Amino acid sequence: MSEKAPLHNYRLKTSTDPESKDEAANSRPKHGGDRGGSGFVSKTDRKLGVVFGVVIPTLLSMFSVVVFLRIGFIVGQAGLYQTFAMFLVAYIIITMTVFSICAISTNGALDAGGAYYMISRALGPEFGGSIGIMFFFANVCGSALYILGLVEAIMSAFGIPEASEPAPVFGASHRVLPSGYWWSLLYGTALLLICFFVCLIGAHIYAKATFVIFVIVTTALASIFGSFFTVDPRIVMLPDSSFMNASTQITANYTGLRVHTLEGNLWASYTVDYTTGTMMSFATVFAVMFNGCTGIMAGSNMSGDLKNPSFSIPRGTLAAVFTTFVTYNMLSLLAASSCERAILQRDYSFLGAINVWPPLVTVGIYSSAMSAAMSNLIGASRVLYALSKDDLFGGVLALARKTSRSGNPWASVLASWLLVQMVLFAGKLNTIAGIVTIFFLLVYATVNLACLALEWASAPNFRPSFRCFTWHTCSLGILGCLVMMFLINAIYAFASIAFMLLLLMLIHYLGPISNWGYISQALIFHQVRKYLLMLDVRKDHVKFWRPQVLLMVANPRSCVGLITFTNDLKKSGLYVLGHVKLGLLDERPSDPLQSCYDSWLSLVDHLNVKAFVNLTLADSVRHGVQHLLFITGFGGMRPNTLVLGFYDDCPPQDHLQDKVILPPDHSLDAVCPNKDPGEPPFPFFPNVRDTDKPKDIKEEEYVSIINDAIKMGKNVTLARYFSQFNREEVLGLGKKTKTHQGTAGPFVDIWPLNLLQPDIRGYVDVCSLFLLQLACVLHETRAWSQARLRLFLCVEAGGSLRDEEAAKLRRMLKELRMSAQVQTVDWDQVVALHWLRRGMEKDEGRGTKTDDGHHEASPSNEAQLTDEYIHAVNDLIRSHGAPPPAVRFLYLPHPPADKSRYGAYLRQVDLLSQDLGPTLLIHGVTPVITTDL
Repeated sequence: MSEKAPLHNYRLKTSTDPESKDEAANSRPKHGGDRGGSGFVSKTDRKLGVVFGVVIPTLLSMFSVVVFLRIGFIVGQAGLYQTFAMFLVAYIIITMTVFSICAISTNGALDAGGAYYMISRALGPEFGGSIGIMFFFANVCGSALYILGLVEAIMSAFGIPEASEPAPVFGASHRVLPSGYWWSLLYGTALLLICFFVCLIGAHIYAKATFVIFVIVTTALASIFGSFFTVDPRIVMLPDSSFMNASTQITANYTGLRVHTLEGNLWASYTVDYTTGTMMSFATVFAVMFNGCTGIMAGSNMSGDLKNPSFSIPRGTLAAVFTTFVTYNMLSLLAASSCERAILQRDYSFLGAINVWPPLVTVGIYSSAMSAAMSNLIGASRVLYALSKDDLFGGVLALARKTSRSGNPWASVLASWLLVQMVLFAGKLNTIAGIVTIFFLLVYATVNLACLALEWASAPNFRPSFRCFTWHTCSLGILGCLVMMFLINAIYAFASIAFMLLLLMLIHYLGPISNWGYISQALIFHQVRKYLLMLDVRKDHVKFWRPQVLLMVANPRSCVGLITFTNDLKKSGLYVLGHVKLGLLDERPSDPLQSCYDSWLSLVDHLNVKAFVNLTLADSVRHGVQHLLFITGFGGMRPNTLVLGFYDDCPPQDHLQDKVILPPDHSLDAVCPNKDPGEPPFPFFPNVRDTDKPKDIKEEEYVSIINDAIKMGKNVTLARYFSQFNREEVLGLGKKTKTHQGTAGPFVDIWPLNLLQPDIRGYVDVCSLFLLQLACVLHETRAWSQARLRLFLCVEAGGSLRDEEAAKLRRMLKELRMSAQVQTVDWDQVVALHWLRRGMEKDEGRGTKTDDGHHEASPSNEAQLTDEYIHAVNDLIRSHGAPPPAVRFLYLPHPPADKSRYGAYLRQVDLLSQDLGPTLLIHGVTPVITTDL
C-alpha cells in the first residue's frame, strides 16, 4: 500500500434490519414510534454467533492496515516505553467505552441498529437521529477512503509511472496497470462494485466474506510473528526521504532478536515523517496509533443479525479488544528487538521486507483494506435504513425502507453505494480522513454519555446484567474520547460537535414525537424532585412573590385569547390549565380523562405557552375547582391566583377552527376512546356551546367559586371579552408597526379604586396593590415592554384631598419602582348619582370589613347601588379610554356573605365591565409588594 494512504480506522457495521418481511411491506410507521421488531430478519432467521457476528468483524475493524503499516512507525518514533504507555492509555479509553456498550446491550432486547439503536433508544430521537446521520456519512466517506487507499496500494506496486514521475529502481516488471486519475477512478469503481454485490446479497454473505478475509489476515499475522524468529539478519532498502530522487537508496539492518537492538529502541526519538515532511510528537504519533484501536463497535453494529445480541456483544467485543491489545504489544516488542530505528522510522512496509514470503503481507494489506471498505458500506446502508424506518426525517428517506424478500435493505445499500461512488470522484480523501475518525470518536463519547445518563437517572428499569461499569468508567470514556478528538484535529472536532448539535436541534423542533422514551425526561424528573423538596414554603417572602396561575378552561376552542394572555401574565411563574369534566368515577369503568391529556398537551404546543395541564372529574364545576385548588402543584409550587372566564351571555367563538393541533391521524373533533360500551364517546374538544343551550354552571355556583377561592387564600381574576383579544394584532407581532418603531405601544389602563363602593376612599389596600403588581408584571414581559400603563385616580373636584391623593399615589409608585402615567378623574357627578338621589350623607353606609381585612359591601350600601350609578361608572371608564387600551384592570369587590345576594353581585359586576373590551376584574388577598430591599 502507498505510504501516504490514509490510515484512520473508520468502522461501523450498523445492521439495522427490517422488522420482518410482513412489516416491511406495511405502511410507514407512525411518528417515530418504537418499532420493536427483530431487525431485517426474524429472530429465528438470525444465524450469527459470538465468533462470526462479533469477534471477527471487530478484529478486522481494529486491525485494518494499521497493524501492517504503522506498528514500526509508532515504535520508531515513540520508543518502546512510550509505545506501551500509548497503548495502555488508548485501551483504557476503549475499554471504558466497551463497558458502556456492554451495559446498554445487556439491558434488554437489543434490536437491529447497533450504536444508532442504542443511542436513540437510550437518549431519545434527537441524539439518535443526529448521531445516526453522522454515522451514515462517516461510513460513506470511510468506505470511499479505504477503496482509494487500496487503489493507491495497488498502483504503488503494479502501476505504470507517469511521465512526470521518476522510474522505479526495481520491480518494474510488475508494473503493468495504466495510471492516472481516470484509471484510478475505474479501479476504485470496480473494487466498490465487488463490495456492493457482496452487501446486496445480504449479511450472511458478508459474514462469510469477512471470515475468508479474517483467515487471510490471521495467516499474514502468523507469518509476521514467525518471521521474527526464523528470518536471518539482512540489509533492508529504505525508501528515499526526499520525495524527488528515487535513484538514491538508504539501507538499514534487520538484526533479528537482539538485546542491543532492543536497548536502542527503548526511548523516544521523534523525527520528521518521511511521507509527509512534518515533525512528529507524542500527540501526533498517539493520534496515528489510536486509529488502530477504534472499530470496537463493529460487532455490536451487527446486532440485527446476531442470534443473541445481549449474550454475544459483551463477550465478543471484550475478547476482540483483549486480542488486539496483546497483538499490538507483542508486535511492538518484537519489532523493537529486531529492527534498527532507521527501519522503523523510514519504512512503513518493513514487515514485508523481513517476511518469509513478502507477498503474504501485501495480500494481508489488500484484504484488510477490502474488508474495511465492505464493512463501512454495509454499515452505512444499515444506518440509513434504521433512520428511514424510525421516520425521524419524514418522507425524505421513504425510499430507503424498501427491502428484498429475504429482508435485505437493497434500497439503502444502493443509495449508500451511489454516495460512495460520488465521493470516489474526489480522488483524494486525506482532507476528510480526520473528521471521519472524529465522527466515530464522537459516537463512542455519545454511547458513554447514554450509559452515564441512564445511570444518573436512577431509572428502575436500567439494570443491565453486565455490571462491570460505574459512572466513573462512563465519565472517563467520555473524557478520553473528547480529548482524542481534539488531539487529532481541534478544528474537525469543533466542526463535528457543531454539526451534531445542529442536527439535534433540527430533529428536536421538526421531528415527530416518539414513544421510545427520553432520557432527558428521566434526568429532569430526578432533578426537579430534588429541588422541589428543597423549595420550602416556610421560607417564602413577599419580595420574591410571583404569580402562579390556575386558569379554568371550559372549552379551549373559545379561550385561545385568554390562554395566550395569561401566559404573558405569569412572569415565569407556575401556569396551569385546569378543566373540570362533569361526572362521577363510580359510574365509569375507568378514568375518562387519561386519554384526553394528549389533546390538551397538543394545544399547549400549538399555542406555544409554558403551561401544565390538570384535569379533574367532579359532580359539579364548583367541586372540580375546589379539587384543583387543593391538589394542583407540589410543595412551594402551587397556584396562588385563580383566573376564571366571565359569566355572561356572550356567544362563544371557535378560535381553533380550521387549525390542526393534533397528530395527522387525529383531529380536533376526534373521538376520545371510551371503554364503556354503553356510553357514547365524547370529543377531545367539543364544538363551542350553542347559545340556546343551558350552561353547566349557575350564577350562584359561579360566585361561590369566587368565594371559595378567597377563603382558600387565592387571588381571583375574572377575565371578560378576551374572545376579542388578538395578541398578534395588539402587540404588532410579525409585522412592522408603530410599536416596533418605538413611537407608541398598547395601553394598559388601571383603575385601582373599588368603583362599586364609592364611600371607600384610599388606594393602598391589599387588593389595589395586587392589581398594580399584576399590571407591572405584564409590563415587564418582553412582549409587553412597549406597553404604557395609565393609572386613573378618581377624586372629587371639590375634595380637599385631591392634590394630596395624587401626590401620595405618585410617591407610592416611585417607591414601588413602577412606571405609570397617573391621570386624575373627576367623578363628582357619578358619585352624586349614588348619594344625592338617596338624600343621604356621604359619611353614611360605610362598608364593613371581612376577616381578611377587605371591604365588603354592606347591605345598606349595596341596596343603594342603582343601575343608573353603575352605568355612569361604566361610561366614565369608557370616556377615559382614548386611545382604546389593549386591556383594562379593574378592582373586583369581595362577594357578599349572603348567598341570596350573589345574583345582584354578579349583575353589578356585569354592568360595571360591560362593553369595555378585554378586561380583568381582580381581587387580591395576598400581600405582593414591599419597599424593603
